[in-house]
Amino acid sequence: MKQAIINAKVYVNRGEFAEAVLVENGLIAKVGTSEEILALAGDAETIDAEGKTLLPGFNDSHMHLLQFGETLYQANIEGVTSIEDMIDRCKKFIVEHPERCVNGIHAIGWNQDFFVGDQRIPDRHDIDKISTEIPIVLERVCGHILVTNTKCIELMGLTADSPQFPDGEFKIVDGYPNGQFFANACNFAKKTIPDFTMEERKEIIQTAMEFAVEHGLTSMQSNDVGTTIMDIPGAFQMFHEIYDGGMAKLRYRHQVCFNDMKDFQYYLTEGEYVNGNYPEDGWLTLGPLKLFKDGSLGARTAFMRKPYPGTEDNYGLEWIKHEDMMEYCKLAAKYNMQVVTHAIGDAAVEKTMDCYQEAFIDGKNKLRHALVHCQITDEGLQDRIVDQDILVMAQPIFLGYDMKVVDKVCGEELASTSYAFGTLIRKGAHLSYGTDCPVESCNPFWNIYQAVTRKDMDGYPEGGFRPQECVDVETAIDAYTVESAYAEFMEDKKGRIKEGMYADMILLDTDIFTCDPMEIKDILPIMTMVGGKIVYKK
Repeated sequence: MKQAIINAKVYVNRGEFAEAVLVENGLIAKVGTSEEILALAGDAETIDAEGKTLLPGFNDSHMHLLQFGETLYQANIEGVTSIEDMIDRCKKFIVEHPERCVNGIHAIGWNQDFFVGDQRIPDRHDIDKISTEIPIVLERVCGHILVTNTKCIELMGLTADSPQFPDGEFKIVDGYPNGQFFANACNFAKKTIPDFTMEERKEIIQTAMEFAVEHGLTSMQSNDVGTTIMDIPGAFQMFHEIYDGGMAKLRYRHQVCFNDMKDFQYYLTEGEYVNGNYPEDGWLTLGPLKLFKDGSLGARTAFMRKPYPGTEDNYGLEWIKHEDMMEYCKLAAKYNMQVVTHAIGDAAVEKTMDCYQEAFIDGKNKLRHALVHCQITDEGLQDRIVDQDILVMAQPIFLGYDMKVVDKVCGEELASTSYAFGTLIRKGAHLSYGTDCPVESCNPFWNIYQAVTRKDMDGYPEGGFRPQECVDVETAIDAYTVESAYAEFMEDKKGRIKEGMYADMILLDTDIFTCDPMEIKDILPIMTMVGGKIVYKK
């Protein structure tokens, strides 16, 4: 099967463009002028790009595909402006979709910092106004805090005397749980709502994939197994069925969480990591161990070196203790396995690197261990990241919200050296882009827009937030393509439009290199190709 894409503006490398691409058997066979490609095309299908820009497909280096898909089937509480707004939306959802609410409601997306007026975290008394008959679990946008109604607490059997959950807590007010759950305790509250069936989830994943390819993603590195789905063998089987059955739209690399060290050991020695079927050049690949070192900045659970301003002893949350993390990292090194760790606060970044360094092979980061998020840093941490060659999986799209709180939450001095994604790249770090979707949209053009402009979606602030951290368009595209490929040891197979690479490409409706940077967020593909297969066409 051959395709010839001609009359395009083909991004090859910084400052280097071509005109046409020949695709053969899912690979890029030749890049050159339209005349050159047509001379080689033979009976190939010819696609006239009419001068439009052709990029390598985007690769989200960290997201949660299934959780994103589930949000499309749940009450929409993203962007609620008050507790009352959230209550009203959930009550309306019950009326409009009673069949989805028989066993309870689970949704994600609220953020108290966006509430107009009273910016408190909701509690069970608020959520009881939605219903007292079914359990209700509403997660903050970060996924590290949730609130429930009283029915949920009753189903969990919790009282003021109940022991706290490991690596998490539920708050007690007036002698009874008040419905607020933090960190790992959230996972126990969510168990009160029956999961989607695996068949439902297969449909949900395909719906989410359709959104992804419509917005220019051709690869994703996604943490679903061991988080959104706790049935680890069932989850692996479900993804095999989707990909073996030809139902997938794009490439997928697992980032996997495990329940405990015993589970991790089993999967390395007897489970998926030795017995799983992952053919070379397949669209489904098995990736790194995923750990959580801390919570989120907005929830004040990011693990910090100094207490949060206005507090004496709140350093945030150290989700996994140093000794446990060290054990995971050493076992991963024994089996040549990459580790990627959620680390937002400066203490989380530092402690995670301590564990990585102790588990290095021959003193080097040969397994490409990565910091996911890596938001709060000082110059010393930045230099250490570069010196030790620690990868960073960053989310510039977080700036839309975080720029409004980081000075207050961290103090201006520390905030001034945080979200330093431009600085890290200029210093030589391997830094890739992701979205942590559904924390933010997986639309890569929104992410690139915020990386380039350092402005929110409304264009605030004029001149950009700490504009010294802005990057140019080529840098942002490379972070989303070749650097994301590097993060999964695939830089020799994808991330560029060059001979021998996978034919993963997107044709844009607007030239991202010449348009007003404010227009980048509105760009969309008119065609998405994965492995030479057109998976989306406008």
